[in-house]
Amino acid sequence: QVQLVESGGGLVQPGGSLRLSCVASGSISSINAMGWYRQAPGKEREQVATQISGGSTTYVDSVKGRFTVSRDNAKNTVYLQMNSLKPEDTAVYYCHAEIVTIWGLLRHYWGQGTQVTVSS
Repeated sequence: QVQLVESGGGLVQPGGSLRLSCVASGSISSINAMGWYRQAPGKEREQVATQISGGSTTYVDSVKGRFTVSRDNAKNTVYLQMNSLKPEDTAVYYCHAEIVTIWGLLRHYWGQGTQVTVSS
């Protein structure tokens, strides 16, 4: 089994910053990609930022220049540094990972979600 455990959400004022962390553990052989999705009330889940194993990153247009995704491969950890937060960034943020298990199976895994609320 593989688990993704997130931390770092909370309440922040507009213009503030938060850093999310997600640690993957379990029967992992390799991690192809790790990143973050979010889902706001009444909206579909959207991909926010992802980093693949080669280091390339992708961002949704609405967070470019404000959010930075990074990975510590030795720790199977992905981070999301969120700066200049806006009320429209309010959502549940989910960690996502594309993992090859020790049995050679390619699987997608999700964290439990962490709430980020941007409000004055």
